Amino acid sequence: MRTHNLGYPRIGSRRELKKACEAYWAGKQSLADLLTTGRDIRHQHWQLQQQAGIELIPCNDFSYYDQVLDMSLMMGAIPQRYAPLITDRQLSVTDLMFAMARGYQQDGYDITAMEMTKWFDTNYHYIVPEFTATQQFSLFSEKAVDEFKEARQLQINAKPVLIGPVSYLLLGKEKEAHFSRIDLTDRLLPVYMQLIGKLYDAGARCIQLDEPFLSLNLTDQERHVYATTYQAIRSTFPDLHIMLASYFECYGDNLPAVLQLPVDTLHLDLVRCPSQLGDILASPLLSDTLQLSLGLVDGRNIWINDYRHSLSLIWEASNKIGADRVWIAPSCSLLHSPCDLSLETNESTLTPAIKQWMAFARQKTDEVVTLQQLSCDAPSPAAKARLDENIKAIDSRKTSPLIHNEKVKQRTAQITDADAQRQHPFAQRRIQQRAALQLPLFPTTTIGSFPQTKEVRTWRAGLKKQEITPEQYDTLLKTETEKAIRWQEEIGIDVLVHGEFERNDMVEYFGEQLSGFVFTDNGWVQSYGSRCVKPPIIYGDVHRETPMTVYWSAYAQSLTSKLVKGMLTGPVTILQWSFVRNDQPRSETCTQIALAIRDEVTDLEQAGIKVIQIDEPAIREGLPLRKENWQAYLQWAVRAFRIAASGVKDETQVHTHMCYSEFNDIIQHIADMDADVITIECSRSQMELLDAFAAFRYPNEIGPGVYDIHSPRVPSVAEMTALMEKAKAVIPADQLWVNPDCGLKTRHWEETRKALIAMVAAARELREAVAATAV
Repeated sequence: MRTHNLGYPRIGSRRELKKACEAYWAGKQSLADLLTTGRDIRHQHWQLQQQAGIELIPCNDFSYYDQVLDMSLMMGAIPQRYAPLITDRQLSVTDLMFAMARGYQQDGYDITAMEMTKWFDTNYHYIVPEFTATQQFSLFSEKAVDEFKEARQLQINAKPVLIGPVSYLLLGKEKEAHFSRIDLTDRLLPVYMQLIGKLYDAGARCIQLDEPFLSLNLTDQERHVYATTYQAIRSTFPDLHIMLASYFECYGDNLPAVLQLPVDTLHLDLVRCPSQLGDILASPLLSDTLQLSLGLVDGRNIWINDYRHSLSLIWEASNKIGADRVWIAPSCSLLHSPCDLSLETNESTLTPAIKQWMAFARQKTDEVVTLQQLSCDAPSPAAKARLDENIKAIDSRKTSPLIHNEKVKQRTAQITDADAQRQHPFAQRRIQQRAALQLPLFPTTTIGSFPQTKEVRTWRAGLKKQEITPEQYDTLLKTETEKAIRWQEEIGIDVLVHGEFERNDMVEYFGEQLSGFVFTDNGWVQSYGSRCVKPPIIYGDVHRETPMTVYWSAYAQSLTSKLVKGMLTGPVTILQWSFVRNDQPRSETCTQIALAIRDEVTDLEQAGIKVIQIDEPAIREGLPLRKENWQAYLQWAVRAFRIAASGVKDETQVHTHMCYSEFNDIIQHIADMDADVITIECSRSQMELLDAFAAFRYPNEIGPGVYDIHSPRVPSVAEMTALMEKAKAVIPADQLWVNPDCGLKTRHWEETRKALIAMVAAARELREAVAATAV
């Protein structure tokens, strides 16, 4: 049996890549320094996998920003607006990549960034390829070839990883009407062939093509394109070993078509869908030569592998097709896992009792190799000892009193339908809220956080290291909060926020105050670009012991006569952006979190907070990949939000926030959440996302983002006004709010000030235009 890996985290075990990128963007280090850091990370990770015993090690899984963006550069799919940066500015490929990802606003140029959206149902964001009807492709970058050669020089048995051509097109977006991006296959495929040919000439004899869209619902046309595409690749490279990888779900009704593709190895995600192994082994379409890659080690979560369960699947496959046709691997790329559990040495935050149940990327590669060793006819004593240790840890988790809380289970079981209902429908609540809040037309607000400066982060670190006292920390944050309130008053924002200077992360902050969560010191994963998050770990039953946000919200409200929003993260997002226990249904864990947030919402109301935002940016990403499974998920996800939001009076206005979501298919469920105001990402898509709300006639209020906070670029007043005019053309003016796309935590104050002053000015222009029309 062969061992291999589909991909490894690229940020570095101590976020070396993040720090290097941000230093380069700030002009504090050279491009050569950045490229050296990237090379060092690649070499270290290849060697770690080699030393662990992984036989086929992925290359081209590294990226300075995003693997889909890298593919766009390799294929020459560079939007026309960036052409001057190539011809006039002659930017390096790296600088061009950053311009496409982050926008470019210097040297007299003002070029917007490409869109960004979630990678399937993960919290990773990719840069969306842009396609036109006349799209042409050409080999612009040879990154995959360069990194393969680099690995070979280090004596690494490297397996190049490419996003497959069909999935690459499906990941993109048509920028014009009346054509389908899938029709571009004939133009794209010759360039893919050219790239694969260069890899072959460099010595690559096995290549991994990732086609995750094979786990989604496909049309007959799309299945046909898969068939013709892979026939063409096979015809051109008859002796190239093609490993086809899909993940995050079963192949489902695509399985008959998949089993007829001319590939050598087929990867199965047996963590998300263990039942598919039996279906494949029983299929009459399974050829006598097809090898199966069993994705047994969970690439998406941090729990140790259950060796007994995995071994049963390995034996099932090897008994049917022979051990020589079985490969062992993680379920998907380890991009979604933290780097190294051995760095977690702080037993006060992660106790040995809980740590024994966990494995990060480095440990997961060890698990893959151990499974191979245990599958042989005569496992070594060391391998048997690891099995015994694994069994002991798995069994201890099932019975541990750390995990179970009967009071929480009883409260969850006693929830009724009334707990998920506001007192009256929105039409009645709206009347009371307008009388109570007295907001103007096009009210302005922000999504919650303000820039977390180096000083703020230093204070938090100083508190943790006991270099400053809690009293000193409190005083520093109160000063920063008051500055933020006064500045918002000065520029004329209508509904203020306190800035969230006390918060490290929108999920971690809450998890630290909820029972059933545990945290790491170095459990970072990439969210997008240089943005890394350290997801909480939900290991047991969840409940709230004391208020979590009331102190800072009440303090901020005491400073001003204007409205200050209470800011909370919703139950679905806390669930999605955490590593979740896998010993009970996710719906049950989500309901427990919803009850904790409900308690916080009612406490905020009692403290005098009249506007409360419950962010749910992850509700769309939680959708199962296959549509037949959507309804069950949406039912419990929407119910969890409503449980969290429904404990307050009619005049209390509940907001929610979502970003990077395609709403068309779930717009009814978004409406069923019954939030009084929803704010959404819209600026990168130029308000296209509002089409779903307009066609549906969404009844509640909407804040379409007019300022892309994922880019340092500052939009003008005219640009924001134009975006809101687009919104006003499809949504009644009295339903619209004016706000940024998302929180401003990652931005700098200079650009934030300019952008928000422009945003307030845009709102005033909109009000004046409406007033003039009325006269």
